Amino acid sequence: MMKGNLIIISSPSGGGKGTLIRELLRTTSDIKFSVSYTTRQMRAGEMDGREYFFIGRQEFEALIEKGEFLEYAEVHGNLYGTSVSQVQKVMESGNDVLLEIDVQGAAILHERVPDAVSIFILPPSFPELQTRLTLRATESSGDLELRLRNSFDEVKEYINFKYVVINEDISHATDDMRTIIRGERLLSIRQTDRISVILKSFERSKAQFSGE
Repeated sequence: MMKGNLIIISSPSGGGKGTLIRELLRTTSDIKFSVSYTTRQMRAGEMDGREYFFIGRQEFEALIEKGEFLEYAEVHGNLYGTSVSQVQKVMESGNDVLLEIDVQGAAILHERVPDAVSIFILPPSFPELQTRLTLRATESSGDLELRLRNSFDEVKEYINFKYVVINEDISHATDDMRTIIRGERLLSIRQTDRISVILKSFERSKAQFSGE
């Protein structure tokens, strides 16, 4: 069984990564979503254990002490973290594991997992990002302003990612992400076990044609 790939998806707040991830999971096989932990408040329509595990700061800090997180960071005043045990379990089952993660967490994972598949989602423009965040109406006016202000630095992080997908059209952007993931699965370095089995079959059959 092939070990799954670690796929990092990041963008500025309002870049549409959540929508793209849901569409990608719906239409692409062998991908599992790693549910992160966060101390932020649950938004309307969210469910504990689906989008995030929503916990208090004290509980989050206890998990840090236990070494539960592959990475964690404070973003927009809230803590976010990725469970190392959850990621390992999915990858060892042969499935790709997908992480929706902020740029701070992505920077940590780039160092710890250098062969991860990293994809940065860019909105088509700042006005479009502002419109999406405003229409989403999930933040207070102060939080909205903070996220917009932070986006000016966050978009510059694209240069640290292997791939960039511009989210102007959901269908096209999802196709781009699907193409990236399928292409990564076909890299020779990610298929060494399967290739080895095939080459051994050729070696076993070689004697029939060499007179040995």
